[in-house]
Formats: sequence, structure tokens, C-alpha cells
Amino acid sequence: MDYTLLGRTGLRVSRLCLGTMNFGPTTDEKTSFKIMDKALDHGINFFDTANVYGNFGGTETIIGQWFSKGGSRREKIVLATKVYGGSADGWYGWAKDWPNTSKLSAKHIISACNESLRRLQTDYIDLYQMHHIDRDTPWEEIWQAMEILVAQGKVLYVGSSNFAGWHIAQANEISKKRNFLGLVSEQSLYNLSQRSVELEVLPCCKEYGLGFIPWSPLAGGMLGGQPSNNKKSRRKASADRYEKFNDQLDKYFSISKEYSIEPAQLSLAWLLHNPVVTAPIIGPRTVEQLDESLISVDYNMEENLINALDKIWPGPGGPSPEAYAW
Repeated sequence: MDYTLLGRTGLRVSRLCLGTMNFGPTTDEKTSFKIMDKALDHGINFFDTANVYGNFGGTETIIGQWFSKGGSRREKIVLATKVYGGSADGWYGWAKDWPNTSKLSAKHIISACNESLRRLQTDYIDLYQMHHIDRDTPWEEIWQAMEILVAQGKVLYVGSSNFAGWHIAQANEISKKRNFLGLVSEQSLYNLSQRSVELEVLPCCKEYGLGFIPWSPLAGGMLGGQPSNNKKSRRKASADRYEKFNDQLDKYFSISKEYSIEPAQLSLAWLLHNPVVTAPIIGPRTVEQLDESLISVDYNMEENLINALDKIWPGPGGPSPEAYAW
């Protein structure tokens, strides 16, 4: 496994990040344990989860049970989880529809962190990510809460998810005034069929030294399926999505066959060739799917292949404003 620095930090993470959203809802605890064990065997040290995964807390609980098995599991892992949604959405019965149990108030950030630590059976979170922007809470309040958690040793680094470029800039400019490290990573939707982050988010991450962590690298499984005229391939994405991208998918699957690489592996390799990308999040439901993902890390993306993919899946034309203005 190759490793890289997470943005401008000295923290080294694997080039693939193990996403755990399937743990609980579609992958039982026993299989989840096997996947995490195999990830360690492959050298994957970067695990991503969220407090809302697994019916609001179930996934973190599974990871915590895995940590409790010992063997330095926790010490080997760079653990990332998220805060925004919370118990107001149903994790605690008493808290349903109760105020201050979601979003990014200082009260919720600190209480949600403590809840995550309890479920994860750990004393600290390596990367604590804001799952969404909160337009109601001032950055001074958010950073004060994060500074408290860092001072207590409960959080080491802070990241964002689903932020616009200007949100990242605003957050880090205010953190500078507080002499705080600020955001060190951004997690956004990015894959061959969805490239809008190339306009402003990726350039902003590069400018501010944020690691970039793409989620849904296979577009919900669409880019890892079989040719679109195969009915079995439609199980992982709705039929209308396949119809929308039917011609592109046929060309894409043909290109992957020409270059002797599976479509899912090609999608990951394309992301990894971008120097701004730190680690795409893979969400294997089986150990076999995890094993297959590893091929993408060492795959050499030829220039002709990159150009061919750009023709099939054209991006927005580069960063803004050049992409849409002279």
C-alpha cells in the first residue's frame, strides 16, 4: 500500500480510505470485522465513518466492537468520523425533534463527539469532519468548540465534507485569526460522472493545503457495473440513471475492456492520478470487493487513456472562472 500526507499535515494515510457506511445496514458485524481485518492486512490505515451511519450510531458501534478485540487495532488506524446530523433524527428516543441535537452549535459538536467516542470505544478521533455546512452557526462558535476538543485530546484534526469552495476559504481564514490549524481535509462527491468539484472545490483545497477525499467514487456502483444492457447491472443504481448515461457507459465499459482493467478499478485509478486527491473512499460489502480495489493503487494511467476518459466523461472545463469565462 502507498501512503501520502493528509493535506498540509504530517499525518500519513493510505491511498485508499475504507468507507464503513455499509457496516450494519447491508454488511453484518461478522463480515464487517473480516473486511476491517483484511484492510489492515493490505496496509489500509485510513477508516471513514459518521455518527449517523447504521441508523444513527450503529456503524460506529460495530467499529468500536472491532477496536475492543485488541491487537493494536485502534493505534494502527487513522479514524475519521463526522458530526452534523445526530440524535434529533432518532438515535435517542427522548431526543427526537428536540432542539440542539443536530447541526454545528458548540453544544451539539461537543456532545456528539462524546457520543461518538463512547460508541467507538476510543479516547480520541483522528479526523473530525463537519458533515455539512451549518448556515446558522458562526464560525467563531464552531472553531471554539473544535479548539476545546483538540485541547482535551479528543480530536486531533478537523475536516469538512460537502463544503463549497468559499466555505473552505471562509473557515480557514477565520481559523488563521484564531491561530488554529483549521480545516485539513474536504470530503466531496467526485467521480467520472460528477466532476463539478473541479470548478472551485479542488482549486480551493490545493490553495489551502487540504487533503481531498472523494466519496461515491463509483457513482453509487454505476461505474463499477456491467454493460448497461445487462439487467443485472441495474441492481446497484436506478434504471433511469443507467438510461441517462447509457451511451457513455457502453463506451466506458469498452475502454476498460480494451485496457484490461475492471471498470471499478479504472474509476479509482482515474481519481488517484489527480495529485489533489488524497484517498478515494471505497465501500466494499465483501472481502472480495476490497481485494479487487487494491489494483487501482498501482495502475499506471496512460495519457491516451486519460484523454479517452475525458471524451466520454467531460469535466466542466477546468477551474473557474476559466471554465466559463474568458
